[in-house]
Amino acid sequence: MRVLYTMIALSIPVAAAAQTETPVYDLLLRGGTVVDGTGAPGFRADLAISGDRIAAIGEDLGAASDTIDASGSIVAPGFIDMLGHSEFRLLADGRAISKIFQGVTSEITGEVSSVVPVSDATKAERGPEIQPWDVEIDWEDLDGYFARLERQGTAINLGTWVGLSTLRVWGVGGENRPSTPAEMVAMRDALARAMEAGAFGLSSGLIYAPGRYAATEEIVELARVVAEHGGFYATHMRSEGARLLEAIDEAIEIGERSGAPVLIHHLKASGKSNWGKMAEAIARIEEARGRGLDVMASVYPYVASSTGLDQVLPDWVTAGGADSTLGRLQDLATRDAVEAELSGRTQAGDWTLGTSAGGPSGIQISDVLNEDYERYEGMRLDAIAAERGQSPAAAAIDLLVADSLRTSAIYFSMSEDDLALALRQPWVMIGGDAGIRALDGPLSTDQPHPRAFGTFPRVLCRYAREMGLFPLEEAVRKMTSLPAARAGLPDRGVLEVGRFADVVAFDGEAVCDRATFEAPKRLAVGIEHVIVNGVPVLRNGEPTGELPGRALRHGN
Repeated sequence: MRVLYTMIALSIPVAAAAQTETPVYDLLLRGGTVVDGTGAPGFRADLAISGDRIAAIGEDLGAASDTIDASGSIVAPGFIDMLGHSEFRLLADGRAISKIFQGVTSEITGEVSSVVPVSDATKAERGPEIQPWDVEIDWEDLDGYFARLERQGTAINLGTWVGLSTLRVWGVGGENRPSTPAEMVAMRDALARAMEAGAFGLSSGLIYAPGRYAATEEIVELARVVAEHGGFYATHMRSEGARLLEAIDEAIEIGERSGAPVLIHHLKASGKSNWGKMAEAIARIEEARGRGLDVMASVYPYVASSTGLDQVLPDWVTAGGADSTLGRLQDLATRDAVEAELSGRTQAGDWTLGTSAGGPSGIQISDVLNEDYERYEGMRLDAIAAERGQSPAAAAIDLLVADSLRTSAIYFSMSEDDLALALRQPWVMIGGDAGIRALDGPLSTDQPHPRAFGTFPRVLCRYAREMGLFPLEEAVRKMTSLPAARAGLPDRGVLEVGRFADVVAFDGEAVCDRATFEAPKRLAVGIEHVIVNGVPVLRNGEPTGELPGRALRHGN
């Protein structure tokens, strides 16, 4: 008996030492099914976090200061929104409510316009948009913007491209003309400075003025700067409808001549007459990839797009920028000419107003800044015209003039078959194409496209679980490791020891979008926990108020 007591006594300090050696983590997600983002099958494991990094993945990991029960949940990398518009919105409301309820932990923004370069002209160009949010551009470069963002606080990480339209406003102005050699040198230098500060590349919106005034050659020259700095070229192409295939050819040419990898924003075939072109669009991209070109695309999971109502205007009306456009629309003779042109039909019998959407009945007004016209949010343009006793063209012009061209609209223009075909491609990732929204405060006043609240859960719910387009693991890969690889974020997008602890836990059987075109401001369901840089921003389905997000710089 004395020997037994001695053995017990001797074992006590050994056990205590073993307990002392057990790692103590900051946070432990216990009991979940880990879907690591690579596309590999999920597996049962706990996930431990120390500081802002993943410390361990496995079973029986030991103690932690804080524990989340993830039993029955999918534990995945935080989703990366490869196409957002939150650069100014995050300065108005850093909570990022509509994003974190989708499981988004990082966003890349700057599709058309961007926070740099900065000049009086670019400030004036973005001023009407950000003024209602009480946001002021008080930075001079990308470092200054990122410092402002992190000082104010953000729930998600944010990176940016340099938008071609902002670059042109800064370097050329709003005129429809080629850049001069001196202007090109200045734009190249500004782009290089932004790349050195961490921009991800150049993004062109080639249906929008003044970016659309840039010829292919000019874009190639700018994309070469991006390639020299290891970034990539992203593009909202010149056409997503009648000239879709030609637009894809241009994007591929720019990548081939510049040496920059290419990302095609929101790949689609817009307009009923173009439905079915997706197969050929994919074939052209596959052919380029087969030749060794690095070409990918993003998609949002809806058959309607969203952009400015001013996109219904003819090119000749929008030449010279916003002030010139408003001047023309306020001139009675010019206004009559615009109304007459938009009230006509094409040779094929389609409306010249909203051709891709099938005419005014396919255009839904989503966001109006002028309070006198807010009652039209959520209404179709033909119904607005009937209420006002006007032609749809006249109603559109009145809205645009009253709103200083800032009216947003939704265009019902795509087919489900084309969308599903695009989503299935292994090189297609997910981009929501929407800035953050909230249910209260300055970002709660509009009626957005439902993608603002539903994109990522919709992929998991409708397209993976219900339609079976791909397994859950592939859906997660499209939203995590694939965009991380495209963007150049080596420490995000995969659950692996040593990487940043951006994590989402969700109910694989319940996660789904709830936002609709009629009621778009509905939070998604099934996202239970969201962790950004090791800090929970959503816990048990409730925001924590924490703002641990950071600036994302290319390569970091």
